[in-house]
Amino acid sequence: MDALSRRSLLAAGAATAASVAAGCARTATGDHRAAPVGGAAAAKGSASPAAPSTPAKPPAVLIGDGSTSDTGPQPNQPVPEPLELGQRPPQFVVFSWDGAGELDNKLFSRFRALAKEHNASMTFFLSGIYALPEDKKELYRPPQHSIGASDIGYLADEHIHATLTQVGEAWLDGHEIGTHFNGHFCGANGVGRWSSEEWESEIEQAMEFVMTWKTNTGRPDLPALPFDYRKELIGGRTPCLEGQRALLPTAAARGWKYDASGPGGLQIWPQKFQGGALWDMPLQSIPFPGHSFQVLSMDYNIMYNQSGDDPKGNPMMYGAWQKQARDAYLLGFQRAYTTNRAPMYIGNHFEQWNGGIYMNAVEEVLEAIADKPEVRLVSFRQLVQWLEVQDPGVLRKLQALEVGQSPEGGWSSYLGKAG
Repeated sequence: MDALSRRSLLAAGAATAASVAAGCARTATGDHRAAPVGGAAAAKGSASPAAPSTPAKPPAVLIGDGSTSDTGPQPNQPVPEPLELGQRPPQFVVFSWDGAGELDNKLFSRFRALAKEHNASMTFFLSGIYALPEDKKELYRPPQHSIGASDIGYLADEHIHATLTQVGEAWLDGHEIGTHFNGHFCGANGVGRWSSEEWESEIEQAMEFVMTWKTNTGRPDLPALPFDYRKELIGGRTPCLEGQRALLPTAAARGWKYDASGPGGLQIWPQKFQGGALWDMPLQSIPFPGHSFQVLSMDYNIMYNQSGDDPKGNPMMYGAWQKQARDAYLLGFQRAYTTNRAPMYIGNHFEQWNGGIYMNAVEEVLEAIADKPEVRLVSFRQLVQWLEVQDPGVLRKLQALEVGQSPEGGWSSYLGKAG
């Protein structure tokens, strides 16, 4: 049974409530199978001193079997600054990717290149078993399922190596590496039935697979990932947006900063939940052109409202569907950008559903908004860091604005003093 068939019980219908069915990770099975820079030397006999050398970067500290390493602070990170009184907030947009992996379609590298071109950061939610070869699947002990079971395919060896290469380079680019957990179990026998203790097991295994990939793949010759995943991992998105209630206590106990698993959120400023431990970053309901209902801000949900559970729908509709997907995102963006400036969250999968039109739509959206004034294309981690340096009174005023509500009297007046 393929992933879309498994998700049929989540089918999105013509009403908003039905349109929040969550997308899952890829349907493909994976075929089951620096030295210091020295200054220029002074000419012989010259009294001129040599140019100063660029300080050497501290050497990487390998962790465990050398699959990961501590290379110091992450490069290419913005410095979060509090808003000045009366200052209009930036328009944050988070592009996020569930089950991020690099297959033959090269979508991971495609969107890394696009992000670099537009100085954008993104969040990549990595499925832990994408670092685990299928011949080692007995190492995975999924809660309430048999050993090695998974509703997504294990990757072929070459795709594991390609994925880990992209993950490491993405982190160096400035992107965030979150988690999409492991086996992607949805529906009646899925993660919605798990306890907080079972989520703890799932998280530990996801981290372990990433932190021991060299041992498990038998490739100690390959470079280590340039980050300590124990420190990097501060949030995730659950399969099919299910199981959040039991996950939250575990996430809070682990010191995570946010959760992006909520379905059907609104375009409003985020608030904390779980006793103030976590920021709630749900996918959002956005206008859906040609319909009276809204759609969830994720490629899968848009696809489901166009071609149902068939990822190879009518090719004659591809052009119209791509435009509809693009325009849905742009309408959601414009609604926030011109009113309450609530951060916008867009969820994606590296999939070629309906001929790849959703990948094209997302690329068009990013290119259309990247250079607009005060737009910031950030990761969830970067958004959290910005939120946490803001004056609490300013945040309360931002959080008081409803969907599509402009600040009374304009931003200068509305945020002229903390409340």
